[in-house]
Amino acid sequence: MDRIAELAAIIDRHVSGTGICTTVMPHVSLIRADQPSTPTPAVYEASLCLIAQGSKQVSIGEQHLVYDAAHYLLVSVDLPLVGLVTEASPDKPYLCCKIDLDSKMLADLMATEGGPIARTELPVLGVYPSDPDLLDAACRLVRLLDRPETIGALAPLIEREILYRLMTGPHGPMLRHVATAGSHLNQISRAIAAIRRRFDAPIRITEIAADAGMSPSSLHAHFKAVTRMTPLEYQKQLRLQEARRLMLVQGATAGAAGFAVGYESPSQFSREYRRLFGASPRQDIERLQMSSASAMAL
Repeated sequence: MDRIAELAAIIDRHVSGTGICTTVMPHVSLIRADQPSTPTPAVYEASLCLIAQGSKQVSIGEQHLVYDAAHYLLVSVDLPLVGLVTEASPDKPYLCCKIDLDSKMLADLMATEGGPIARTELPVLGVYPSDPDLLDAACRLVRLLDRPETIGALAPLIEREILYRLMTGPHGPMLRHVATAGSHLNQISRAIAAIRRRFDAPIRITEIAADAGMSPSSLHAHFKAVTRMTPLEYQKQLRLQEARRLMLVQGATAGAAGFAVGYESPSQFSREYRRLFGASPRQDIERLQMSSASAMAL
């Protein structure tokens, strides 16, 4: 069985419904959709996304990228993207494996490998032709789900191999910059982590800049260049996405969800929610609940 077909079979075996499914491996998620989706804003963690069946489009600003079983998506830092599954059906569902990048493992691997850090103009988001060695390693990693007793010993080794394949691939120079302390990309990655840790509290740019080791003006300039958003806009999207999850998954009311993520004004929450998701909180959740494919899936 070729690796793509094997990966599809494993995902299909371990995901019974639609949407995103976490696994016993913290860095591995499996996704299934039985029909094309609507455009859905979400923050994508730094990750490798391998489609085994179907296709998807992701967008950031005016940049639109399509990937499928012949191409993989690599997200170097946590980014606010708009995604939509473009090819899926009940007979041939969209099947995808998402592997989050372990930043500590990446830095350790870089220190072990050594070598100069070349300048690069590569984007932090890219789609690349499928690599047989990378696909083989990913397939071996996901196959461990069939033998969970082997995960503790083997998963870290295979994850390290996957990072090595990525570092020596076409996107390698970008990953090296993200993992290099003091680089602008590393600093922005730290700023993003700081915002995500306390997204429900008032944001203080001076504190975020200090966490990143940058001046406030430098933070603004580089943050927007990477994410296409200001830090405040990024925080707003995090808040609204978490509020959406609370309403959809936990049944929270719009008022309770807005308050939980840091909004003091229900009208402001409703206004900004509609601007991002295209409908009021109640209308959006009703629409999602009527859909057979979860719009929360990556």
